Amino acid sequence: MIFTLAARELRSMFLSPLAWAIIGVVQFILAFIFAVSLQDYLVVQQQRLHLYNFALGITDFVVSPIYSAAAFIMMFTIPIITMRIISEEKRSTSIALLFSAPLSMAEIVLGKYLGLLGFLAIMTLVYTLMPLSLLFAGSLNWGLFLSALLGTFLMVSACGAIGLFMSSLTKQPIIAAMSTFGAVLLLWILSLSGSSNTGEAINLISYLSMLDHLQAFQRGIFSTSDFAYYILVIIVFLVLSIRRLDSDRLQR
Repeated sequence: MIFTLAARELRSMFLSPLAWAIIGVVQFILAFIFAVSLQDYLVVQQQRLHLYNFALGITDFVVSPIYSAAAFIMMFTIPIITMRIISEEKRSTSIALLFSAPLSMAEIVLGKYLGLLGFLAIMTLVYTLMPLSLLFAGSLNWGLFLSALLGTFLMVSACGAIGLFMSSLTKQPIIAAMSTFGAVLLLWILSLSGSSNTGEAINLISYLSMLDHLQAFQRGIFSTSDFAYYILVIIVFLVLSIRRLDSDRLQR
């Protein structure tokens, strides 16, 4: 039933013009950034070969920045993607059908989250085709490429879990979107506030910063601490979503 609900959620997303518009706009912006980065790479590469006889890795100069840009852009788009997942069903009272179905709240939340994860995976795959196109002209640093890809997908998955929880709190999709953006932005900029602290305070703030963990992946550094951070964020907000829906069902 979880996968049936996930397939239903994924299908409903692609039936919405908003999903196609988001994919198109994000792909256009990233394609422009990719083209500019590639042009800059060719100029810098010629200069390095002429002065130092040393080639610059295209993965470091082009591919990794693309995923950095994708992560930043997705921080703005995920609130729009997730704002209707539960709040729209609450507003239209169709949530009562889910509550009356032979499904636990955990199955409902996991089903909706897996559907959302499928949509985010498709989006990630679409803009991954750009870096992969470089294989026609050369080679990639596969370690750095896969690390940047994994870090970006973990980041958007964590943001998706946050958006799902915020959507479960309200009947108004706009409020859910703004709340999601505020929460994600806070986790994103925590590293800025951490720079003014010392000792244990800076260690705690740095660990809570989503940006710090993402940057490690984009440098090609895989750490179980960074991986565990995103998994922990996902689990925490999915559990909070389950508790919220349980509370709503008991009030009916």
